[in-house]
Amino acid sequence: MMTGASYHVEVARVFSRVLVVGLGNVGELLARLLHSAGFAVTGADMATRASVPFPMIALDVSDPDALKTALAATEAVVSCLPFRFNRVVADAAVDAGVHYFDLSEDVTSAHRVAELAAGAPRAFVPGCGLAPGLIAIVGAALGRGFEELHSLELKVGALPRNPSGLLGYAFNWSPEGVVNEYLNDCEVVRDGRIRLVPAMSDLETVWIGGTQLEAFATSGGLGTMCETFAGRLDRLDYKTLRYPGHCQLMRFFFDELHLRQDRALAGRILVQAKPPVDDDVVYLYAAAEGVRSGLAVREEVVRSYVPLRFDGRWWRAISWTTAASACAVVELVAGGVLPRRGLIRQEDVSYEALAATTAGRLFADSPLLAA
Repeated sequence: MMTGASYHVEVARVFSRVLVVGLGNVGELLARLLHSAGFAVTGADMATRASVPFPMIALDVSDPDALKTALAATEAVVSCLPFRFNRVVADAAVDAGVHYFDLSEDVTSAHRVAELAAGAPRAFVPGCGLAPGLIAIVGAALGRGFEELHSLELKVGALPRNPSGLLGYAFNWSPEGVVNEYLNDCEVVRDGRIRLVPAMSDLETVWIGGTQLEAFATSGGLGTMCETFAGRLDRLDYKTLRYPGHCQLMRFFFDELHLRQDRALAGRILVQAKPPVDDDVVYLYAAAEGVRSGLAVREEVVRSYVPLRFDGRWWRAISWTTAASACAVVELVAGGVLPRRGLIRQEDVSYEALAATTAGRLFADSPLLAA
């Protein structure tokens, strides 16, 4: 399933100028990857810096005139901002007639961007990155190999390799995004129909390479997959992977301490208690069940990714897996492999095509965590 031999990305690109908005760890690496792949990249953030190999502009996306001016000078924009800003950037992208990409894991934000895509003159691709993003691409690729597809189980975890404390976690990702995922209801497919289940429900034990983990439902990891696969299979869900005991502690934190009612405070407490670490690991687990050649079959893809050295420095596993998948999708649209207008869903992206891109090859070339 996961070979890239029959795919290539066209050299003659339909666009080459890309504006990357929001240069945090993921945004900066994404811009560096695009720059390395030959795009004319401009970085945009509230303040500029001199330590990047591409030009930067100072930009506050809440200033409509400044955003309009910035988009007038580009052909595509990638929003690496917190999800609450994506609608502003997406609206401006429609008006400017530029291609739009984002990393949002927020369901409401993604649906609004998808609505905009219907009238957009260029490609609109929400939910690039890891989850949603790569996990949907891998899961859809698994599902295509069955005559009858019964279920897809998709799981991702971004964890410290050397956990400390009872939570066994570090906030290497946006605390706002993590809290959102833990509290918002989760879209799933059950008996062929889209349903909502509570976050932090459906707890199960998972073993990967001898490491015991737990998995539970969280919001946003499926992107648009429920709409795509409803009626085509019996069961589809996405779960977050954590070290054992994490889910119970988070239920206590949000429910018994009443932090569910103050998400901003919850995020501040959690980041202070569990700050980011550089030595992390990303687990990716996808499983499909169905019928092939008249026989019941279960097929799995399980990967563990660790920090990667690129452009002279080390990048966390969560940063480079998110940035590389998003960069690969930008490469595929620019190369004409994906449509040049309208909504592009992550599950419509071929894994083989993604793996053949400059950024996508990092997944094949990176060392896996030893079992």
